[in-house]
Amino acid sequence: MLYPRESRSREVKDLSGIWRFKADSQAQGLKNQWFLSPLTETIPMPVPSSYNDITQDISLRDFLGDVFYETLFHVSPYWQAKKVLLRFGSATHKAIVFLNGQEVMRHHGGFLPFETDVSAFLDFYGENRLTVCVNNTLDWSSLPPGEITSRNDADHPEGYQVQETYFDFFNYAGLHRKVWLYAIPPQGIEDIQVDTSYEKGQGGLTYQILAPEESQVMVALLDAQGNKVAEATGASGHLNITNANAWEPGQPYLYRFQVSTTTENAADDVYILPVGLRSIKVTPKQFLLNGKPFYFRGFGKHEDSDFRGRGYDAVTMIKDFNLLHWLGANSFRTSHYPYAEEIMNFADEQGIVIIDEVPAVGMHLFNADQQVFTQDRVNDKTLDNHIQAVQDLIARDRNHPCVVMWCLANEAATYEDACLPYFEKVVQTARKWDAHRPITLTHTPVKEDCKVAHLFDVLCLNRYYSWYSDSGHLELVEKQTLNSLAYWAERWHKPLLLSEFGADSIAGLHSEPPVMFSEEYQVEMIRAMLKAVDACDAVIGEHVWNFADFATKQGITRVMGNRKGVFTRQRQPKMAAHFLKQRWHDMKDKDDHDGPSRLSDLPPYLMRQ
Repeated sequence: MLYPRESRSREVKDLSGIWRFKADSQAQGLKNQWFLSPLTETIPMPVPSSYNDITQDISLRDFLGDVFYETLFHVSPYWQAKKVLLRFGSATHKAIVFLNGQEVMRHHGGFLPFETDVSAFLDFYGENRLTVCVNNTLDWSSLPPGEITSRNDADHPEGYQVQETYFDFFNYAGLHRKVWLYAIPPQGIEDIQVDTSYEKGQGGLTYQILAPEESQVMVALLDAQGNKVAEATGASGHLNITNANAWEPGQPYLYRFQVSTTTENAADDVYILPVGLRSIKVTPKQFLLNGKPFYFRGFGKHEDSDFRGRGYDAVTMIKDFNLLHWLGANSFRTSHYPYAEEIMNFADEQGIVIIDEVPAVGMHLFNADQQVFTQDRVNDKTLDNHIQAVQDLIARDRNHPCVVMWCLANEAATYEDACLPYFEKVVQTARKWDAHRPITLTHTPVKEDCKVAHLFDVLCLNRYYSWYSDSGHLELVEKQTLNSLAYWAERWHKPLLLSEFGADSIAGLHSEPPVMFSEEYQVEMIRAMLKAVDACDAVIGEHVWNFADFATKQGITRVMGNRKGVFTRQRQPKMAAHFLKQRWHDMKDKDDHDGPSRLSDLPPYLMRQ
């Protein structure tokens, strides 16, 4: 799926802005066909954003069900000669789209784009009305899964419904990404797929172009200065690049892959795709990027910020990337769902490596006696949606050089027998749609007996010793981590990535000796974990949980959200951020001078006596 980019043959109109908004509290909107006429009794709502935190209405913050968005726009009459596509970056979690009162498309899944040709529905000489019904409910067939439970009490004898979720982040809803209208030639380029390679100055680019059979396809690879370094004709082929520049953190060199089509009696089309030349290989103890050992330094993150919720915001994005560079980080995982396309584009430019994750989180009840992979919970419908999500994610992100690995689930109940045939099908889908990138999923310590580890190339481990287990016992962390790493390394002979570890800390809360929720405790837990990491040569990276504090559902274990960030939600550093900055810059300096390695001794910064 091609991101909307302008060229001499393509025009893009951003429909983002302030829309009209109305919550359908009585579930009457679709029944009474609100989409047939302009919405009444609306409030203003920014797009993109989550609607939950915008107003002072607590009932809207926790609203469950349908909401309606509406905007008005005009299009140029010159667009009549083109194919006009309407594209949503996402709608969380289900959407029905109406244009001028007519349904044009539906989509299920809250984190990936969807689009359709709306040329036949547009008024090119008058005003157009776009209406979207968005629903945020989750069930066991959706990704992420959830369930609606009914309750009643003396104050609510008629009963009320609650959305149960099994993931630890707030179920933000709305139009979280940009909304585009764009015009392309009717007989133009439909899709581009590229795979790249790099070895000792020699680069390769294999491509496949989806275009009308009668079109003549021409491709050219341009360097950063616009010079043509390779060219070919045909809808598929391979380009060899001598004296090539590799894409890698610190030197994220991007070429421009220019695709042009010429069709008799039809308009020409041009699409320019940024590409990076790089190779990936996994060995039993290493992750090789461009033939060199790569060590992941970074975080699990969230698309989460004040007021905007999960809505894409360029200011927040650039601030986050600046903080990643300040820390000496080189990577992050898109926990626990695909992020906005603009973030992926910026990671390509900034040289930040990404582990790209599907929204398969919550397939775990954290109770080994409760089965999750059953017909009543994670079932065949869930599997169908999971497979579709994998296909759609790969279709969207496969051309990004920043994406080096697919993560197919987070903390699933992988100790259950029924999960094996389930994940065999999911893995088969990922291998089919992208045979070049490695795959992983994250594992929890509920049971070390994993049924699916053999299916994956890299094993990601989430560990919270002295927090969710043996709470407060920092003296156990290093040994418990070492034992777990040793088990997984010896059992599976695959590289390990410590993909989550950390402790909640309330900014400004201090204690000596360290106690839970103090900034000192967060530092000491991370320090103990990293001592174990440095002692295990099968570990290929460390991703601290989390980059910044983030919102969760309300509960007695969460004080205004999850506080495991090394930054506050407002992106101010805690002590742990300074600790990691010292460690990672020391590691980066060693990488630059001596080749990739990990520190055998922890830095003295904040060292306890």
